[in-house]
Amino acid sequence: MQDRHSGSNNNSMMAIAHILGLLTGFIGPLVLYAATQDPEVKRHARLAFNWQISLLIYLFVSLILAFVLIGIILIPIILVMDLVFCIMAIVKANEGIAWKYPLTIPFIKE
Repeated sequence: MQDRHSGSNNNSMMAIAHILGLLTGFIGPLVLYAATQDPEVKRHARLAFNWQISLLIYLFVSLILAFVLIGIILIPIILVMDLVFCIMAIVKANEGIAWKYPLTIPFIKE
């Protein structure tokens, strides 16, 4: 699902929320979420944070499943999904669109 935000000059800050998620995991988006007052930047940081925490859970489950060999297949798939999803979110944020990551558990809600 996509929501377009019009009239904002903070597209680069919104993209940074997703870049931080890719580079620092959930820490970067969480810090940005706490530090910003802009509601759209906060929204993007929340989306990135929720995805990164969901990703950690998926990786943890895959690590456990590695003992029965299925996790060995799942871990690289999940890591590629993370890269693809983050790049898609960065591109959409530059366009002013709040792209919701698929398969995300909403830990911080609107």
